Amino acid sequence: MTITDAAPDAELALTAAAAGAAVVRVMYDDSALERFDKGGGDFATAADLAAEDAVLGVLRAGRPDDAVAGEESGESGLPGARRRWLVDPLCGTLNYAAKNMLVGVNVALRVDGEVTAAATADPFSGEVFWTDGERALVREGGVDRALAPSAASRLVDINMDTADPRSPEFRGARIIAAPEFADRFRPRVVSTTLAVAWVAAGRRAAYVTDGQLRDSVHFSAGIGLCRAAGCVVTGILGEPLHTGAGGLVVAADAETHAALVGIAQAV
Repeated sequence: MTITDAAPDAELALTAAAAGAAVVRVMYDDSALERFDKGGGDFATAADLAAEDAVLGVLRAGRPDDAVAGEESGESGLPGARRRWLVDPLCGTLNYAAKNMLVGVNVALRVDGEVTAAATADPFSGEVFWTDGERALVREGGVDRALAPSAASRLVDINMDTADPRSPEFRGARIIAAPEFADRFRPRVVSTTLAVAWVAAGRRAAYVTDGQLRDSVHFSAGIGLCRAAGCVVTGILGEPLHTGAGGLVVAADAETHAALVGIAQAV
């Protein structure tokens, strides 16, 4: 599909994420996938770099004047640009390198500090979760379906990758250990922000993470999707997003959100 300057931002985000996902899918069977050390035990693979090139190719063809922040290539364009694309070409690199298919490709457009279009692509299911800032949908096989959050599963993804688990400030581990959490919810650790999109889709009751997430290439797409789907989205202690202690609680409904925030405040 050819994207022009006249194409809607959401369609561009969707197409860019799908392009990255196609690369991730094709390179999955490469048994000698090259790794590039990023320090601190983190690394990128050749698939991360190739997927980012594919995403950026779509974005630069469609919006050549926009700024871009890519996880692997860094910042390009004007530092104070009103329009900035945030790109995570392979969220779940550790999963992918271990031949685990739980990964996603995230593309989000931030305009004046707000996410106005976003997409998260699942390379292996063929689904692309996307939003134009008002609607939240999933496209599969060329067909769009509206996303419908639900807390019925009671499954809550807890991100364990954001801090030292030994730190007293690491609430994720303490939330899982809290008796009131076990009484009501069941923890999952998917290790990719594809799970944030799953909250919007009704496949998870909630997602919880520590950390400072403003303009995050990992989380911006999922936050945009969940807001458009009608989820409750705040910082980990219930404060407005990107304030106070930071972090994220995104929940399918207000009751689930209140329960998780209450646990986070108590631990």
